[in-house]
Amino acid sequence: MKSLLTLLLLVFISFRGGAQNNPVKWITFEEAVEKSKSEKRKIFIDVYTEWCGWCKVMDKNTFTDPEVAKLLNEKFYAVKLDAEQTADILFRGTTFKFIPYGNKGVHQLAAALLNNQMSYPNFVFLDEEFRIIPIYTGSNSLPGYRKPEEFHPFLHFVAGDFYQKMNVQEYQKNNYQSPYGSKESATVTN
Repeated sequence: MKSLLTLLLLVFISFRGGAQNNPVKWITFEEAVEKSKSEKRKIFIDVYTEWCGWCKVMDKNTFTDPEVAKLLNEKFYAVKLDAEQTADILFRGTTFKFIPYGNKGVHQLAAALLNNQMSYPNFVFLDEEFRIIPIYTGSNSLPGYRKPEEFHPFLHFVAGDFYQKMNVQEYQKNNYQSPYGSKESATVTN
């Protein structure tokens, strides 16, 4: 009995510690769509898989950064979408399903958001009307691991609607003010 209580206490402490280390208020895609009905915001979608090592590094290093978390929480509905989840997602009258192939499979919503360019981690921005905001011309998403100082310019570019006026390279060169120090420390790369 004593060992069971000790185990439960350890699990509780571990769970609380994990929650404290992740200041981003993650919600599901369906929750973001529902919240958008009463308060319009852009949606940030982190498309990941459970087996993706760089996704875990992004969670640990980038999404725990106070500047990144603040921007995600204040300006976006932050969504985590497992590209291999098996649960259906109903969106705008279409049911997106998990499609098995090989040892795994892919969720149709993830494939649609990433234009079938399945790499992880990958990030998609939607405007208030659920339209994809391209970061780079011809690309629906922003693929790859980014350190906080590399990721923040993209978030700020979208949050401030700069994507409507200029490309991301021009924005960073002429408009972006990094909270991390010099502009050189946050070079936007594709």
